Amino acid sequence: MKSQITNGVSDFFFEYETPRQVLVRNRRVGVVCRLIQLGVLAYIIGWVFIYEKGYQSTDIAVSSVYTKMKGVGYTKMNGIERVWDVADYVFPPQGDSSFVVMTNYIITEGQQMGKCPELQGRHSCSSDSECEGGSYKRQMTGVCLNATKTCEVLAWCPVENDHDIPDPAMLMSAENYTLFIKNSVTFPIFGVSRSNLVEGIEADYISKCLHDPKDAPLCPIFRLGDIVKLSGFNFETIARLGGAIGIVVDWTCNLDRAVKHCKPKYKFHGLYGNPAETDKTRASVGYNFRYAKHFLEGTVQKRTLLKVFGIRLDIIVQSLARKFDIIPTLTAIGSGVGIFGVATVVCDLVLLYLLPKREFYKEMKFKHTDAYKQHDSELLGLETSDKTYQSTGGPNGPDSDACRTETKVRFINVPQKIIKNISKSQFVIAFLPQLRLCLFCRSDPGEDL
Repeated sequence: MKSQITNGVSDFFFEYETPRQVLVRNRRVGVVCRLIQLGVLAYIIGWVFIYEKGYQSTDIAVSSVYTKMKGVGYTKMNGIERVWDVADYVFPPQGDSSFVVMTNYIITEGQQMGKCPELQGRHSCSSDSECEGGSYKRQMTGVCLNATKTCEVLAWCPVENDHDIPDPAMLMSAENYTLFIKNSVTFPIFGVSRSNLVEGIEADYISKCLHDPKDAPLCPIFRLGDIVKLSGFNFETIARLGGAIGIVVDWTCNLDRAVKHCKPKYKFHGLYGNPAETDKTRASVGYNFRYAKHFLEGTVQKRTLLKVFGIRLDIIVQSLARKFDIIPTLTAIGSGVGIFGVATVVCDLVLLYLLPKREFYKEMKFKHTDAYKQHDSELLGLETSDKTYQSTGGPNGPDSDACRTETKVRFINVPQKIIKNISKSQFVIAFLPQLRLCLFCRSDPGEDL
């Protein structure tokens, strides 16, 4: 028992098994195999390593964005001149990554809480019964005013009239406003921090530069008109009705190179506000909202209401850093080697099921054994081999084919240590009954047992 365990352990550590291979000389199968292997190799090198960078690990940045608008707008309405600065036309004013620049507006000044007629065309009436309180968008008092033929409402009076949107936009000068973007990113896995104010972007340069995709791609100062143009929109249309534009700051960095080569790229995408969206059949066009400025006139609380049409700017940071790592490299190589097995599977299918000589290839590939014929010799630990002999004879003489027969002889190689331990008679008596196909059993060539 101990020796069996020892032999088993020894065989486990010091023996190596390898599958038997059959070399098939077939041009079609060989070409198919090499083409598949070539395709797999091209996939591993071209797609996995070159395109997908399968030898690198990746990281996504933690980012922060700060913005600042500059510029002054001028309007003149009903003989009243007004100047609009950043505090008037940017919402919210904190410098967030998402904000609105006002380009058009409808203003209703001096509103105070009270009762007044609804706008004509909103809710016409001929009797008080048609003005039941709370039955419409405004709080109606239940009174139909004969002078206007509209319901009386409890609201901020006079009510806002937003039927007519100014055309062209009130603040067409917004086209020359400038936007400053400051962005910082950190790749925590690689311990790398970068800012869009990269090497060469100094204070003197910022005070003079203006972003241009070709001439000044790293300048962080953007003209609002250029942003709209690069997004594919028309400034006059989007300024009148409003819209939204996405500014993408793209940080795609290969950290196998020097960190100074990790620089941002700016892209501009029109989200909504395209001139094609001005079709009257659309439910909602542009971008707008309302806000009010409250004040006291004596003891009466009043407000100035503005319906703002503007360009919403969403600054989106996209980041992906890559750096060489041995683990994904080995993983990619291992998966590629495994895919090479596809060639073997395909070629085996062609050999065994499609080619005319498939039965021949099956016999060459698979070795079959008969358990009952091998049982006796396997119990004795003997090696066997078969040979076929032909013999002739019969009434027509030894050269006649009439009695030609074939005899299959199995030879058994008996180890010398077994022969030494038993006598010749014992050997024949002990083994002959077991060896039904054995014709000659010899311990040594030329010596009879």
